Amino acid sequence: MRGGTVQINWHDSKPVLACDFHPISALLATAGADYDIKIWATVSSSDQKKAPGVTYQSNLSYHSSAVNALRFSPSGDQLASGADGGELILWKLNVTDAGEVWKVHKSLVFHRKDVLDLQWSADGACLITGSVDNSCIIWDANKGSVHQILDAHFHYVQGVAWDPLGKYAASFSSDRTCRIYVNKPSKAKGVERSNYVCQHVISKAELPVPDESKSARSHLFLDETLPSFFRRLAWSPDGSFLLVPAGTHKSAPNSEPVNTAYVFSRKDVSRPALMLPGASKPVVAVRFCPMKFKLLGTTTSSSFKLPYRLIFAVATLNSLYIYDTESIQPIVIVAGVHYAAITDIAWSPSGNFLVLSSQDGYCTLLEFENQELGALIPISEEKQVTGDENTSLVVEEAMVDVSSSSASVDSRKEKEENLLKEKDENGDAKHAPPSTAAAPQAKAAKRRITPMAID
Repeated sequence: MRGGTVQINWHDSKPVLACDFHPISALLATAGADYDIKIWATVSSSDQKKAPGVTYQSNLSYHSSAVNALRFSPSGDQLASGADGGELILWKLNVTDAGEVWKVHKSLVFHRKDVLDLQWSADGACLITGSVDNSCIIWDANKGSVHQILDAHFHYVQGVAWDPLGKYAASFSSDRTCRIYVNKPSKAKGVERSNYVCQHVISKAELPVPDESKSARSHLFLDETLPSFFRRLAWSPDGSFLLVPAGTHKSAPNSEPVNTAYVFSRKDVSRPALMLPGASKPVVAVRFCPMKFKLLGTTTSSSFKLPYRLIFAVATLNSLYIYDTESIQPIVIVAGVHYAAITDIAWSPSGNFLVLSSQDGYCTLLEFENQELGALIPISEEKQVTGDENTSLVVEEAMVDVSSSSASVDSRKEKEENLLKEKDENGDAKHAPPSTAAAPQAKAAKRRITPMAID
């Protein structure tokens, strides 16, 4: 793995608030506080000592305020972007004699305040958005009209996610709740329409107490004092589980809370099935690599029971953790890459590039070499590996307590803090290249990624 913070003028030195890769061409789109969307091509480096980079392709100007979210449609022919003031634009890819050009296709008007997050449905027919007006809206992308309003949150909706299998949708708010909606189609005049109904409001969890006659409950999520406007949650590509950031966990009523991200099993989305060991800073975004990988077979202790490996990235305010579903510990930690909060994560379609955007006005680009993350499962073999829906098992139904692995968590925190301390001691380079460290692992677990300092 190689990479670093790309030292270019991304958005006129203003915060970069969102990023996403085109699902086919792998072009990178970034959105910024300069009101613009920019398109970039990633440039791989054949020199092991050189970091990958990007080259500027085009600029999309239409918004009149900071652009907070953008996502390409699954087919890649449309791009949705949401901005301050409730602006929501659909861009369409047009092929001309001069090449491919993105043009404004529709302006979706209903949100009264800033749009903070959005996501397309798996078929590209609908769009879900979350806003500072405390609401989520499901849009008919073809008609450009409001299909359904979900307005039960009491504070900003900072994250939305759509189940790739089409059954669930999820919203996450700074009111400290994550809401899970289930699709219960309704019929009107013989036409069936999707209708999402809130099935679960996830807010608190029971805590173990010495006196069995008493009970205690603790909040699962951080409140509105979290110094980020984003809580970007995500479903796994196979729909087997939902990963939710901004978690806070207490192992006992009097214990200190730790930062975490929660995993919700598709079999029971009413409560967390697993928590990722605590990070030193709050988790603000999660994103899955779109590819599936063959099992390494190096461990039998995984809490994820899947016939393949999925890889996902978890971003805190100042660090990045990369996990796979075959082990509970992260396989890579990247610390000290930015001097302001991380805002978004994006994986390229093939999984060989990972991008972080930040409030400091820069993006970090990481490149993984061939099979460095593992052997890909060809699309032609996916059905053989995954089988039917029942064999695509999900996270086992048991919450992992941080205290049971406190030694490894403390070690990981210490490594991250040391990396940040080393960066501060380097002095004058304002945007120093990142350092990486692998998490502690059992001796028998051999990983393909080698920890190293990025020059």
